[in-house]
Amino acid sequence: MKNYIFGYARVSTEQQCLDRQLDMLEKYDVDMIFNEKMTGTKRSRPELEKLLERLTEGDTVVIESLSRLGRSTKDLIWLMETFNSKGVNLVSLKESIDTTTSTGKLLFTLMSALAQFERDVIADRTREGLASARARGRKGGRPPTDKEKIRKAVKLYKSGEYTAKEIYELTGIRKTTLYKNLRKT
Repeated sequence: MKNYIFGYARVSTEQQCLDRQLDMLEKYDVDMIFNEKMTGTKRSRPELEKLLERLTEGDTVVIESLSRLGRSTKDLIWLMETFNSKGVNLVSLKESIDTTTSTGKLLFTLMSALAQFERDVIADRTREGLASARARGRKGGRPPTDKEKIRKAVKLYKSGEYTAKEIYELTGIRKTTLYKNLRKT
């Protein structure tokens, strides 16, 4: 059975262009390219799912960079574990990672660990900053909504003459805030 080399290219929006990635993948001489225009933060990406279904042991997935495959360390590690469980290799051209080699496997693991460490440090700093602000009597979050505006919005809604959009335009009270307060009455 033939082992295939699949390319995967992704940009975040319809306005962005895939050409640069596609050129790199074609230069690598991949057998087939899966590409899509949607954010990498979503795990459910139709073309990526098609690629995952198509993969068999010994196949290779080639990407321009790790950021094209996934935007979070968690997703990248999940995908790498999926590739490993299927016996599939990963080649990232930008980061020079090739998991067909032991060095490539080590480099991928180290990069994933460093990215996770960076996210954890940012989360720690955020928690520390919030605790410091609370200790000084400051609260986080949005300021409370003007109760008079909420009362007016509820009254307009109950009149049956205005849509939620019109009420927002008149009072500045968003639909979710309006409905939350309607449940209270």
